[in-house]
Amino acid sequence: MTLLLALLHDMLFAAIPAVGFGLVFNVPVKALKYCALGGALGHGSRFLMMHVGVPIEWASLGGATLVGMIGVYWSQRLLAHPKVFTVAAIIPMVPGVFAFKAMIALVEINSLGYSDALWTMLINNAISALFIIAALAIGLAMPGLLFYRRRPVV
Repeated sequence: MTLLLALLHDMLFAAIPAVGFGLVFNVPVKALKYCALGGALGHGSRFLMMHVGVPIEWASLGGATLVGMIGVYWSQRLLAHPKVFTVAAIIPMVPGVFAFKAMIALVEINSLGYSDALWTMLINNAISALFIIAALAIGLAMPGLLFYRRRPVV
């Protein structure tokens, strides 16, 4: 029961920024519920994958791919561009904490001087942030690579 409550909590708090960024990106009002649902499903799937032991980079790829696939389906059903649904829905998975910790380590190196611990913190967090961002981009591009190709995949 605790996992279900944690999942619902995670999905609810992922839907809120998805709607907020949908408003920032001028998504039509009728499509905001799809942005919220996409953000909740993507972040929830990442949460579940991480719960079973998948690293955050691979879980982000899976969540972004799910959001991309659902966005393509909704775009065909509702006659809108897939980015209307996917871009705002993917924002809650952006690795802000990793980027923030990397920048804090960089500032501390600049003000306090070099130390192995700060350098390790900088590199670990920066690489994690870069890989997560790459996973989000690849996951969003996956439906286009699979469905909108002019040549067969194999």
